[in-house]
Amino acid sequence: MIPQIRYELVFPDPLSADESGIVAWGGDLSPNRLLLAYRSGIFPWYSKGDPILWWSPNPRLILDLDEFKLRRSLKKRLKYFDVRIDSAFSEVVNACGSTPREGQDGSWILPEIVEAYGVLHEMGYAHSVESYQDGKLVGGLYGVAIGKVFCGESMFTHVSDASKVAFAFLVKHLKLWGFEFIDAQVPTLHVKSLGAKEIAREEFLKRLKTVINEEVSEDSWKV
Repeated sequence: MIPQIRYELVFPDPLSADESGIVAWGGDLSPNRLLLAYRSGIFPWYSKGDPILWWSPNPRLILDLDEFKLRRSLKKRLKYFDVRIDSAFSEVVNACGSTPREGQDGSWILPEIVEAYGVLHEMGYAHSVESYQDGKLVGGLYGVAIGKVFCGESMFTHVSDASKVAFAFLVKHLKLWGFEFIDAQVPTLHVKSLGAKEIAREEFLKRLKTVINEEVSEDSWKV
């Protein structure tokens, strides 16, 4: 039986997740709980009308920064976008939630998710990368930076390659800042095409433990 979280600030061992990857349900989206979740290799993911579900899937999708595939066709596209960091965090999160996706009915990025990650952004943990054309936001992504790992949450695109360009920009700067890898959470063909790979949950948790408490430069995210 999947355990329920109530008021205590604690999570079960992520290795105890069920076959689908669910660790626990319930609790809240307070900053302290969210940060504890990410430090534990756990993240929230649920639909409207459901309780908060906490996940630690097996396998886990990660991108080692040196394995990012910047294909020639994408490299040519970089010059067509103005890419920025943390210039429109809430707009990016809302766009990730409202942009239609093939094969998906609705979005897990609910109003309480937008609010909770907005607080993490104000605290300096959650960040966004934005792609602009002619001053208009046309693509981007957001996630949470903990230690030397960036936990990617979602991305959107309204123009071909806009999100990929934002991703390439993110990888470039994470490498400059001394980050180790991106946690892409669950396997997707889109992120796999950029060089991400699946690893066992146990391996992921071991790698996370080695970087989660490391500090990065104070100048990070100031671009």
